[in-house]
Amino acid sequence: MRLVFAGTPEVAVPSLNALVDSPHEVVAVITRPDAPSGRGRKLVASPVAQRAEELGIPVLKPEHPRDPDFQAELTALAPEACPVVAYGALLPQSALDIPKHGWINLHFSILPQWRGAAPVQHSVWAGDEFTGATTFRIVKALDAGPTFGVMTERILATDTSGDLLGRLAEGGAHLLVQTINGIESGEIEAREQPTEGITMAPKILVEHAEIDWSQPAVAIDRQVRACTPAPGAWSTHDGERIKIGRLTPVEREPLAAGELEVTKNAVFIGTGSTPVQLGEVKAFGKKQMQAADWARGVRLESGVRFGNT
Repeated sequence: MRLVFAGTPEVAVPSLNALVDSPHEVVAVITRPDAPSGRGRKLVASPVAQRAEELGIPVLKPEHPRDPDFQAELTALAPEACPVVAYGALLPQSALDIPKHGWINLHFSILPQWRGAAPVQHSVWAGDEFTGATTFRIVKALDAGPTFGVMTERILATDTSGDLLGRLAEGGAHLLVQTINGIESGEIEAREQPTEGITMAPKILVEHAEIDWSQPAVAIDRQVRACTPAPGAWSTHDGERIKIGRLTPVEREPLAAGELEVTKNAVFIGTGSTPVQLGEVKAFGKKQMQAADWARGVRLESGVRFGNT
C-alpha cells in the first residue's frame, strides 16, 4: 500500500521504522515544523524528520495541515492511507478525505479509555493495572473514530510514563503494520467505539505536577511516575522549585505531611500515610543528583517542610 506517515516525537520513530521495513511503500513523511531547542534556542528538526531524512524519505512540514499548498502536495502524492503516531496537529476534514482509506492513528490506550493528549500519563496516575494501544480511523471528534486493532500491556509497579511509553511504542509499531496489512487485504473492518467507558486524558501541565504531600504515599508515587520524564513532578523548598524523581514508600515512624527527615545516606518525607524515601532530585540550575547528596550540599536538616504544607 502507498503510505504517507505522519508523526513528530521520538515515540513515533519505531512505527516509521516498522512501516519502512514492511512491504508497504512510505512515499513521504509529515511532521511538525522545526522547533527551538536547547539554551541557544536553535531550530531543530523533529525526531521523525531526522529519521526520515536518514532513510531518504521526503519530509513535509506544514505550519498547519489545512494549508492549501500542503493539501495539494499530499493529493499529488496519492497515498492510499496515512498512518499517524503523535503528529501533534488537528486534521481538517479536507485533509482527512484525501487518502482512500483515511488516516489511521496509533493511540496509546485501549479506547474509549483515555482519549486525549496524555493517555499513558493518566493511566499510570490512575493506577491502572493494564493499558495498551489502539489503531483507529481519525474522525473530526477527538480519538472517537472506529477502531481496527488493540494490543494490551501490563503496567508495572515501578513504571514511569517514559518506561511504559517506550514499550507501547515498540508493540504499537507492530500493531500499526498489522492494521495496514489488514486494511489492504480487506481482512479487518473498523468497528465503532463503545459509548460507555469513555475517559479523557488532557495534557498534563507543569502546574498539575506539583506534589500535595498530604496525599497518601501510593498516590504521590503514581503522580511522580506519571509525570516522569515530563513535565516532571515537583515541590518547593525555601521558595525554590525542586524536581522530584522516583521515590519509594517505606515503613517508618510517621512524619507530618511535607516534613523531612535527613539521615547520612537518605532523605525521607512525610505524606498523608507512610513516609517516602526520595530518590533523585533536581534543584533549579543544578544537575540531577541523589537526594542525600543534595541535602548535604544545601545543609538540609530534619524538620524542615517541603511545599505549602
